[in-house]
Amino acid sequence: MSSTPVNRTMTPYEWGLLIALSILWGGSFFFVGVALKELPPLTIVMARVGLAALILNILILALGARMPRAPGVWAAFFAMGLLNNVAPFSLVVWGQSHIASGLAAILNATTPLWTVVVAHFLTADEKMTGKRIAGVIFGIAGVAVMIGPTALEGLGANLMAELAVLLAALSYAFAGVYGRRFARMGIDPVLTAAGQTTASTLILAPIALLVDRPWTLAAPGPATWGAIVGIAVLSTAVGYVLYFRLLASAGATNLLLVTFLIPVSAILLGAFVLGERLDPRHYFGMGLIGLGLAAIDGRLLDWAGLSLREARRGHG
Repeated sequence: MSSTPVNRTMTPYEWGLLIALSILWGGSFFFVGVALKELPPLTIVMARVGLAALILNILILALGARMPRAPGVWAAFFAMGLLNNVAPFSLVVWGQSHIASGLAAILNATTPLWTVVVAHFLTADEKMTGKRIAGVIFGIAGVAVMIGPTALEGLGANLMAELAVLLAALSYAFAGVYGRRFARMGIDPVLTAAGQTTASTLILAPIALLVDRPWTLAAPGPATWGAIVGIAVLSTAVGYVLYFRLLASAGATNLLLVTFLIPVSAILLGAFVLGERLDPRHYFGMGLIGLGLAAIDGRLLDWAGLSLREARRGHG
């Protein structure tokens, strides 16, 4: 059991890290959409984790640090890589090649719901509460409203692809709970990120080489190379350093609230960077997500309850 109580509200610093992570991960759907035009799914995933592993291992050498060598630690890296990279990345990329990215984002937003359930049964300090369940429901509804009803029009049209994205969300939930062990083992988040991506590369490389035969593919263009670099450096290398830092302090349920913030980040970036117009549904959806986050965080509801009790005493 973790020595740090994680069934708690997050600090402003942790919320800042969560928002930064949502921005980094928000770009992954865009990068994958670009790369899928020229590359098959397994090749994209292999390139993503392989380049990220290379960058992180170079960073570790530059910092003068050393990777753990204990077999038990590497067994945990391989298990985490399978749960957090190999399975979900492959499932999401394959699913996104058959369904719209908006629907994929909505299905991916069920991750906190699965995490609440998984953490309730597998941890001692992240138990299910009414506020968390209510917050998750508000959050999923907010994501669906923001992306719009057109994304749901294809729901059920390609059941296997939709199930693939849902299985990816479930895999992320198990990964979030499993990954708490690295903090207890005293492993720095940078080392954990490097170990996980290295293990994922070792698993994926032979599969991608066998299935996709990437040397037979046409050379990708600059846009595809840019997407691969972006998803590897930003969404994976930098993103996982933040991921494991947050997981160690805030817990799996709080961390995976990032899936609610990813669509918010993507839409706001489109508005401020690309000049895209925000519709009323975007504001309404963000409001629902805000309510969901407030319910899960608990502070606003606690303050509201305290104010109500004080008001009743004042009238009593």
